Amino acid sequence: MNISPFRFLLFPFCLLFAFITLVRNKFFDWGILPSARFSIPIISLGNLSSGGTGKTPHVEYLASLLGNKYKIAVLSRGYKRKTRGFLIANNKHKASQVGDEPLQICLKFPEIIVAVHENRSKGIKEIMKRHPEVNLIILDDAFQHRYVKPGLNILLTEYYKPFFRNYILPCGDLREPKSGVKRAHALIITKTPDVFSPLDRRFFLRNLSKYGLKNVFFSRIEYGDWIPLNWQCQPSEKSFKTIILCTGIANTTSIEEYLKRRCDELLIKRFPDHYQFSVADLMDLKKQFRDIFGKSKAIIITEKDAMRLQEKKLMDELKDLPIFYIPIKIVFQNGDQINFEKLITSYLSENQLLSA
Repeated sequence: MNISPFRFLLFPFCLLFAFITLVRNKFFDWGILPSARFSIPIISLGNLSSGGTGKTPHVEYLASLLGNKYKIAVLSRGYKRKTRGFLIANNKHKASQVGDEPLQICLKFPEIIVAVHENRSKGIKEIMKRHPEVNLIILDDAFQHRYVKPGLNILLTEYYKPFFRNYILPCGDLREPKSGVKRAHALIITKTPDVFSPLDRRFFLRNLSKYGLKNVFFSRIEYGDWIPLNWQCQPSEKSFKTIILCTGIANTTSIEEYLKRRCDELLIKRFPDHYQFSVADLMDLKKQFRDIFGKSKAIIITEKDAMRLQEKKLMDELKDLPIFYIPIKIVFQNGDQINFEKLITSYLSENQLLSA
């Protein structure tokens, strides 16, 4: 990752931010700041960067893997929600109430508890109080939230922007210095390409060797069937001449590569991560769509974007458009799935034995 001349001017602020986060982490390491431990197994997924590593689909992977054996609760802060305090998401909530990612998990996995609280420690206590049957909690985006000490800390970094080629904020995207990776029990390189060679694996393992990580895995995204955002729209073909990709996510590299193979022309309309679309935004999108010559055209959004478009006034603007969202799931490269699942089951078995 190259630093732009403008960001280079911010280098003194990087040093200050690095110093503050290092001191904060040392205070937790030394016990000056408390890290709460809980009797219940807790798995945390997070990243060093400010977003875009694919945490939510990996949470969903764990929910699918463990849902039949454990009574799971997922706890998130509910980023950019307009509410505060503890809430358990349900299918009547909007993204503005619980956050787009918790709502997505809730709708996909109605059998598990999905809760939000800006304070993870209080959120865990509230889950255990209200649902004593829960015997596994998954924390979404909690690597820097050190007031809770998870039993298994899983760190994610993206293939196209790995943490070891990144810089700390504000010059780069890292929330803390790279040395923070040593707190992780496992690292997943996410969004790897479909064709992933042994040379790619060796490159990453060589760059990661100095961090002392024992458990390194590689995952990729697998795209599912296109789902119409509204019932009036049904896909009449598997590919289109022109596709407008409209997204409010942190990183669009993977979905761009996927869609480029399915159209002649890909137009991209980007918004910030977790962006709350307005009627005016959708009116502009409609105009752009209608200005495209020909009939073989469609609009694609991500599943997370679809959660933020459920407001009636927004759906009314989109009802006449061929607009689809594409669910994704995580697939591990080569034999990594077996080893990753062994790590998870081993942790859970040991934790149950210790707490029995």
